Amino acid sequence: MFRLWENGGVTHRSGFACFVGRPNAGKSTLTNALVGSKIVITSAKPQTTRHAVRGILTRDDAQLILVDTPGLHRPRTLLGERLNDVVRATLADVDVVGFCVPADQKIGPGDRFIAAELAQLRAPVVAIVTKTDVASRQQITEQLIAVSQLGEFADIVPVSAVAGDQVQLLADLLIGHLPEGPRLYPEDVQTDNDTETRIAELIREAALEGVRDELPHSIAVTVDELRTRADSPEIASDLTVIFATIHLERTSQKGIVIGHKGSRLKAIGTTARAGISELLGGRVHLDLHVAVEADWQRDPKKLDRLGF
Repeated sequence: MFRLWENGGVTHRSGFACFVGRPNAGKSTLTNALVGSKIVITSAKPQTTRHAVRGILTRDDAQLILVDTPGLHRPRTLLGERLNDVVRATLADVDVVGFCVPADQKIGPGDRFIAAELAQLRAPVVAIVTKTDVASRQQITEQLIAVSQLGEFADIVPVSAVAGDQVQLLADLLIGHLPEGPRLYPEDVQTDNDTETRIAELIREAALEGVRDELPHSIAVTVDELRTRADSPEIASDLTVIFATIHLERTSQKGIVIGHKGSRLKAIGTTARAGISELLGGRVHLDLHVAVEADWQRDPKKLDRLGF
């Protein structure tokens, strides 16, 4: 039952929630499930998320702004240090934190490291046991007990973003920790990330599929130019022309990304084009270029240029 709010309407809550966890803990998939749309790219590769991505869940009684962050980890490069800085800056500004721990993986040093960091926060922390669809009932029970021993949490909830199990319950729990307030975004907005950033991420997601070893960490994408009929009269009204660059760290990696006679780069373009077309609601011409930025993960100027 809603309580009356001071302007004569019903009580409305609004605020920010942040998901944190070690890499590949299911944070991005959970963000997409709560928002009901693909806001964040997903991959089985660790450290897929490199920016704080906002997804917006709007209900009659609340607006929850979800901030998906990179996985908190012990960094080995300057990029890793900057990703951790993104996480810590986000944690300092949110109203509630969701600590994600996969149901099918034993608690490890990374989880304990994050739990210790979260214990220093003022914001309430909801512990979320993710990926319950790939774990047995016994595994889930054991993980809930193990998580409860990591610290003091406002709530502990098992969730499967893929199957949709208890996703709405999680939304209710997170919203329950938000302050009362009006909507911060229009009702029809699901993310405040700009279009070029989302396009670059869709290309990177396509490039991550099937690559191995250290290569996922070496891939970055920039959108160099985006043109429509408004920019160039010769372009068809329903067509967007995009020029983008896939940046790698070593010349030897170019062959992996380009593939035999360009087959892999063509496949990346086909996959990315489908996602971009859905995002933009029209036809897309995608022109991809591959470039080498030697050791960009460790070079502050190159990191700045690539948007990190």
